Formats: sequence, structure tokens, C-alpha cells
Amino acid sequence: MVPTLTIFTPTFNRAYTLHLCYESLKRQTSKDFVWLIIDDGSTDQTEQLVQSWISEGCVPIRYHYQENQGMHGAHNSAYELIDTELNVCIDSDDFMADDAVERIVTFWGIFGSARYAGIVGLDAAPNGDIIGTKMPDDIPTSTLSDLYGKHRVKGDKKLVYRSDLTRKSPPYPIFPDEKYCPLSYKYIFIDQEHPLLIMNEILCYVEYLDDGSSMNIIKQYRKNPRGFLFFRKVAMKYAPTFKEKFRESMHYVSSNLMIRNHRFLIESPCKWTTMLAAPFGLLLYLYISNTSKATVLKR
Repeated sequence: MVPTLTIFTPTFNRAYTLHLCYESLKRQTSKDFVWLIIDDGSTDQTEQLVQSWISEGCVPIRYHYQENQGMHGAHNSAYELIDTELNVCIDSDDFMADDAVERIVTFWGIFGSARYAGIVGLDAAPNGDIIGTKMPDDIPTSTLSDLYGKHRVKGDKKLVYRSDLTRKSPPYPIFPDEKYCPLSYKYIFIDQEHPLLIMNEILCYVEYLDDGSSMNIIKQYRKNPRGFLFFRKVAMKYAPTFKEKFRESMHYVSSNLMIRNHRFLIESPCKWTTMLAAPFGLLLYLYISNTSKATVLKR
């Protein structure tokens, strides 16, 4: 019988920390899941470690190896392989609450339907402190864009999506010599179809490691301008507030300047906002080009 939930983990040379997720999955109070590991070209002992876990037989594991494509490329592969009703991404340096699977499956069984895209829950630090803010208690559903743009929610949240929606929404683009496109790109398209059910409960514990994408966002901007540019055009178009549209336009201008594309105004889906944001986009471009500061801006 196919389980209800796929927990998928993109990983690249994280054998030293992947055991945290594995141990948390062994502790789950519900076994209604499968763990899908997308090995994005690791050169450490990841494959041998995973094979040893498969041999133990404590957790149902699917292992997929691919040449390195970056986080978004690993997500593309995961969404093609997932065959369960729901899916959730648990990063290679994170681990789940012991009853997370039970809470997700039970909650979805009671409230879930084709009217909803899935569930949005809470992330917390290993000490239990919620990342950012809780979500409003007085609204049962919301799109992800509205949570951040209208309801002023802050910090990463754990997203559990219907797999039919993640499968049919456009894949992340792969640009030559780039390894990152913001994952929110796909979530924006899903937002246009259905809201998420709000679940103000901790589902995942996260820790921002020094080699993680969150702690190296400035470097990501520099190394992946086309990926960010592609994302900003979509984010501008669907931004729920003018403030968000202006912010995305500013980043759009900055990314275009990085690749020396001076036709950005003509190519913008929001030309007036882009025109207003252009001076600020130039300042952002100069900041990114000249700073080495690693700022946590994970979406």
C-alpha cells in the first residue's frame, strides 16, 4: 500500500549531518511515510551511509543519485519521483518532530480536500524556539504569499503540499553554470490555485549551518543571477501587495545589472513599478557586488 506522505531530502555532501533526520524518522509515532533522498552529486560517504540505513530496514527509504544540479534541480527530481498524496521537504541539516507525520496525516485526514493545496506548519530551532513568528490563529487558511505579504508572518515555515500540484506546476529552470533558483517560484504558482491549511504546530527543527544556502545568500545572488532574475519576474507579477511588488522589482533590477542586461525595463512584467524601483535596484546591485556579508534571508 502506498503511504500518504513522502518526506524528501535533497542532499549534497551532508553525510556528517544527515543522520539527524534519519534518527527523527525512526522515532516517528506514525509510519505512514516514505523517505526519498535525492543525492545531488555527493562525493562523500552519503551513498554508503544511506545503503546501510536501507539494510537496517527501520525506515522505508528511496535513494536517487544524480549529477549535481543544485537545490532546485534536486527538487525537480523529487517531484517527478513522488507518488504519494502529500509531500514535505526536510533539508539535510534538519529533523522532524517525533509526532510530525502523525500530526500531518491526521490533520489532512480531517480537514484536507481538493480545495486546499496542503498544510503550512511551523519550523523551530533545535531548542524549540519558533523560527520567525507563529501564523494568525483567527484564519484557517491562507496562501503562502498572503501569509508573508498581508499577515506579516516572518521566518521559514514547513510546507506540506499535495503531490499532484507540485507535479503539475512548472519545474525550476536550470541555467548553465548556475546552481540555484528560489524555491518560492513553484509555490507562487500553487498559490494561484488553492490556499494552504494553517497548522500552528512545530513539524520540523532547523539549524542554519555555515555551508547552507541560507547563510550564503549574498554569494548565491552573485553566482546565480539568472535564476534569481527568472524568479523575480514571476514574483513581481503575482505579488499580493505593492510593497512586495516594489521589493521584487528592486531585486529584478539588481539581477539584470549583474548580467549586464539593460533591456530590463522592456522585459519587465510590471514596467511602472520597475521604473520606480530602478534607483534602489542599482544601490542593491552595488551592495551585493561589494559586500561579503552573509545575511540570512531564506524564503
